[in-house]
Amino acid sequence: MKSIINFLSKKYKNPIITCSGTFGNGYEFNPFYDVSILGGITLKALTKEERKGNPHNRICETECGMLNSIGLQNKGIEHFIQTIYPKIATDIDTHVHVNISGESVNDFLFLIEALNPLSHVSAIELNVSCPNMEGNRIIFGTDEKALERLVKEASKIKKKPLIVKLSPNVTSIATMAKICQDAGADALSIANTFLGLKINLRTRKPYIANGIAGYSGQGIKPIVLRMVYESSKAVEIPIIGIGGVNTYEDVIEYMLAGASLVGVGTANLINPMASYRILKDFERYLEKENINAQSLIGAMKPYFD
Repeated sequence: MKSIINFLSKKYKNPIITCSGTFGNGYEFNPFYDVSILGGITLKALTKEERKGNPHNRICETECGMLNSIGLQNKGIEHFIQTIYPKIATDIDTHVHVNISGESVNDFLFLIEALNPLSHVSAIELNVSCPNMEGNRIIFGTDEKALERLVKEASKIKKKPLIVKLSPNVTSIATMAKICQDAGADALSIANTFLGLKINLRTRKPYIANGIAGYSGQGIKPIVLRMVYESSKAVEIPIIGIGGVNTYEDVIEYMLAGASLVGVGTANLINPMASYRILKDFERYLEKENINAQSLIGAMKPYFD
């Protein structure tokens, strides 16, 4: 199969993986197509306790994308293990990455311990774009020392590959990537949403109740593509490229820049068939060009040869 990718010592059917928060728990999309054809899926963010999420409005469209401030709404780890995981283990035959979030290092460690025994979970993704409530309330992913400590402690107890989903709201993404690698991360997801704002001119209030929200969609692709490229030159661990993916050409660009897997996010919210369409177009490209997907990783050429 030309589309197979080697990632974290495992074979993925293809490089297409879904992004956390845009694909539910995966099986909800099975009425549209068999999601098991994808390289993998990333589940919606999971926390230790149930979270009701942020007040409405929590989502709005904007130029070239959307803003969201969902607030990690979920029913907690116990509900996941008892109710959601059995459906995933039965209905999904591809790699499953579980995205986890917490307000303290101990929250993350608790979740990792709970997920370690689950055989149908291929990897755990740390969502570090949340505040460290034990310390100075600074976002884990924007504070070098907090990020290093979190990844170090998580790597000590992991029994599954550990992926760190980096925040793009930093001065140097490559620096944060290197910190994660040196602290024990097995892979990186680059990147989470940017901070954005949209104002209602009639009311002069933000469209989102919390004001500042996460911006995603096609508008961020060139910026994240640069971040993937810079990070790939700074680390040796594999990267999942995430940001503005809407076509198979976007997938190829991310891979050429250094990504091993490519996440489809906001596009799934616009069209539930987006990941399927992108995958089929990508497979047709590989056949037409008679190349293997693995050969695309990091294969961007310099402008001047």
